[in-house]
Amino acid sequence: MYKPGRKNLITDVEGITVGNAVNEKVRTGTTVLLCPNSVTGGVDVRGGGPGLRDVEVLSPENLVGRADAVVLSGGSVFGLAAGDGVAKAMSKEGVGLKFTPNMPAVPIVVGAILFDLVNGGDKNWGMETPYHDLGIEALKNTSDNFKLGNSGAGLGARSGNKEGGLGSASIDLGDDLMVGALVAVNSVGSTYMPDGETFWAQPFAIGDELGGQKSNPDQEAAITPVPEDTKMGGMTPGTNTTIGVIATSAKLTSAECKRVAMMAHDGFARAIRPVHMPSDGDTIFCISGGTKEIPEGPNRSRRLGEIGAAAADVMARAIARGVYEAQ
Repeated sequence: MYKPGRKNLITDVEGITVGNAVNEKVRTGTTVLLCPNSVTGGVDVRGGGPGLRDVEVLSPENLVGRADAVVLSGGSVFGLAAGDGVAKAMSKEGVGLKFTPNMPAVPIVVGAILFDLVNGGDKNWGMETPYHDLGIEALKNTSDNFKLGNSGAGLGARSGNKEGGLGSASIDLGDDLMVGALVAVNSVGSTYMPDGETFWAQPFAIGDELGGQKSNPDQEAAITPVPEDTKMGGMTPGTNTTIGVIATSAKLTSAECKRVAMMAHDGFARAIRPVHMPSDGDTIFCISGGTKEIPEGPNRSRRLGEIGAAAADVMARAIARGVYEAQ
């Protein structure tokens, strides 16, 4: 039987660490996933209002096709500055591309932001936003263990009419093949069924990661396309987003990472209703750790499909877990 990794976090994938930083006064935060040994990466964007940093570097037709770090941040467009802080700090440590001995290292830092500018925090920051420093702090805090819920990019997020949050989960597929997810949930849609208590992702939960809750057999039918507990009443373009990362130990190509990221969006659809709205910036990165070789041949596509299917399930679990921990 499949089971979560030892920590049930994305850091169960070898070579991945995660760090959080928050500003309680502003009610915002940043999460950094550090992956300097990753061999390839990919990204897939499904929301209509994304805010992104350097994602084209991950396109299969482009030169680099990998990243040293992925930054998820609150702050809307201002939160993109967190990636600048991470890039400067990593360059100072010598992490990144170097074409001549005397040039500074150029780290590949990709990222995505969510909108949390109307959550009640003090946003009167003038010309000095907190995100540059939050990126540096989150990078310093990277480890194989980190807090979920109201932490990092999850602080100040909203999912429907409830607190959003930072979620993570993992699945061990056996034979040294691990898949993990990290996600900051700030969705228009709701993660709850009509009873307001049962998660849409409940059937995918493993153990007590969602409090040991069982699906309600008397649950109402999901007939209404837009449930009442969404943000639809006050929706503004670009003000909602669920952003996340899939990591796997499998050694994949950039194109295969893109395919896994695409499949992982099914996890968004399993956990959030409705999803991929015009005002969402829904984005998923995929990072290949490269420690597990996948043999070439006719079985490679089957194995890739298994990884993608697992990515969708683990993402659904991570979304519900982030909202559960935030409550």
